[in-house]
Amino acid sequence: MQTARPNSALIVLHILSVLVGLFGFAFLVPIGFAIGMNDGGLEAFVKAGLLTSGLGFSLAYLTRSPNKDLRPRDGFLLVALVWLVLAFFASLPLYFYFPELRFSQAFFEGISALTTTGATVLVGLDTMPPSILIWRSLLQWFGGMGIIILAVAILPLLGVGGMQLFKAEFSGPSKDAKLTPRITETAKALWGIYLFLSVCCFAGYWLAGMSWFDALIHTGTTVSIGGLSSHDASLGYFNDPVIETVAITFMLLSGINFVMHFSALRNRSVRPYLGCPEARFFLFSVAFGVIVVWLTLWGHGVYETAIEAFRMAAFNVVAIATTTGYATADYGSWPAYAPWLMIFLCAFSTSSGSTGGGIKMIRLVIMAKLAQRELLRIIHPRSVQLVQLGSSSVSQSVVFAVLAYMLTYGATVMVATFLLLLSGMNDITAISAVLACINNLGPGLNEVGPAGNYAGLTNFQLWVLTITMLMGRLELLTVIVLLVPAFWRS
Repeated sequence: MQTARPNSALIVLHILSVLVGLFGFAFLVPIGFAIGMNDGGLEAFVKAGLLTSGLGFSLAYLTRSPNKDLRPRDGFLLVALVWLVLAFFASLPLYFYFPELRFSQAFFEGISALTTTGATVLVGLDTMPPSILIWRSLLQWFGGMGIIILAVAILPLLGVGGMQLFKAEFSGPSKDAKLTPRITETAKALWGIYLFLSVCCFAGYWLAGMSWFDALIHTGTTVSIGGLSSHDASLGYFNDPVIETVAITFMLLSGINFVMHFSALRNRSVRPYLGCPEARFFLFSVAFGVIVVWLTLWGHGVYETAIEAFRMAAFNVVAIATTTGYATADYGSWPAYAPWLMIFLCAFSTSSGSTGGGIKMIRLVIMAKLAQRELLRIIHPRSVQLVQLGSSSVSQSVVFAVLAYMLTYGATVMVATFLLLLSGMNDITAISAVLACINNLGPGLNEVGPAGNYAGLTNFQLWVLTITMLMGRLELLTVIVLLVPAFWRS
């Protein structure tokens, strides 16, 4: 058997280098804030930006090749490398600025931001330099739609087709549906919707009473469903029901498949939402969670009035179920049923094609339909039953892909949890941290709950969760396929 062509690796390295070089320009944003606000972060960002662009463009020049043939498996390798490498460069200014920060902590923070997980090792956000805060928000904003989707729009300039990258990066079991005939136009349409939601979210926060800086920070971490904040108390810092309402609105919008937003805008109608079973199940599951948690809080007397209990339940359930990770209360101190239900919801509530993490609602719906089919086959063995989703039947290849994903998801959660338990972490912290990271949620329970963070974890524990975040963001199989020996053979 032959090994992969050397030129294939050269192409991947060249594209990766170009993207790294272009990523260096993103440092201009925090550099501008560091200069304008004289916050002391200038040196760290200048050093990191020059290093990123310098290495990126130098390697791009050295690896240029007339052959631009990017094969499907090259796309999977490139996607995984981009997230790892960009997370490394994204962590550099944090490592340079905070002398007490270990590299494992800086890298954890960088990949947490890029994967829109929102888990953090930093404290003292209220007094942190604005350039650091804007950098974390910007990373989440980029990661929300996926840097690869943005790259798809510019890869034709390099002479490289982008469909392989789109399939590797875009979430959900159905990746072949395109909004437009050309994949580049599809990527532009997705980013256009993302920008539109971002502008509306910023306006909403600003009109609700946030300062322009806080509005900018939280826009980047709301539409991306990332959840990093400029305050240690998260959105609880503002204690404002209007701001919470704005956040709920855009968390829900960002948790819906962006294809539905595109169809609704193009047709100027809400029918695409009403006709989408995944969107209906998503909204129903969140509403169900809000009602159950509200009744739990009210029934246990956690809050004095039903209105206050509903307000706390509505915001925190939506924030957790959509994998955003904002908090207005220490829900870890609520009756145990409530926070565990919320974490359960975060595993599957968001839609495919959204900026949310987790299994995705469409996979859960397909699994439920499959179980229903098997029950009917037990009752009527000779009948031919198809897995139906709305008016369409789901192909066997999609069903098998969902089954493989669910098995891999369960195995990954189990292995990562046992690794953390072996490292000495307590059981509640371990399982909740793994679920929070693989679902790109951020806060878990106990030591890593909304009242704490990940700063106290050991290097080993941080690396386990770092890998878990990456696997969750890239839909597991995209990463695991790189470990299969056949992947590296022609």
